[in-house]
Amino acid sequence: MAGIGRLSARSSVLLLCDMQEKFRPTIFHFTNVVSNAARLLQACRILAIPPILTEQYPKGLGPTVPELGAEGLKTHTKTRFSMLTDTVEEELKSLGNPKQAILCGIEAQACIACTAYDLLERGMEVHIVADAVSARRSRSCWPILLQTPGSWPSSARCRTACTTQQDAALSVSAARCHSMQMSPGFYCEP
Repeated sequence: MAGIGRLSARSSVLLLCDMQEKFRPTIFHFTNVVSNAARLLQACRILAIPPILTEQYPKGLGPTVPELGAEGLKTHTKTRFSMLTDTVEEELKSLGNPKQAILCGIEAQACIACTAYDLLERGMEVHIVADAVSARRSRSCWPILLQTPGSWPSSARCRTACTTQQDAALSVSAARCHSMQMSPGFYCEP
């Protein structure tokens, strides 16, 4: 089985999971998680990496927080832990079935873990963004992050990576900008 590869703008999708208003007071480091996910969303927009946004039961948990910067994104409503609802599956298919997922959001031990397992079962590489993932208690984050990649089921080993928002953004931009002229300030010119 091939190992996990470097992120590629052409074969990636950004998954933004349930960063909603009612979670604000209860999620450990919520502001930092949303800020890091927002920076990654900005980078993905620049690099034309498609984002997919979910909200868990928005009638009860409220909308996505505005500081994520997700205005204009189609919102996929869900009432289960995994992000892979029928409508998300349809969107992945319409995107050409990306091979790599960049996964951000809450909660680590529930929605992020279930989504990661479902993505792995689909045959995708999963890049969990550690500084853009959280839960109600900090210790709830560590099992999903520390499992990576050693304790995943054998079929999932070597297809899961733990990364940071900066690492993910630089990884996909480096691949795209490799043959382009770099301007001062480390920006890729189109």
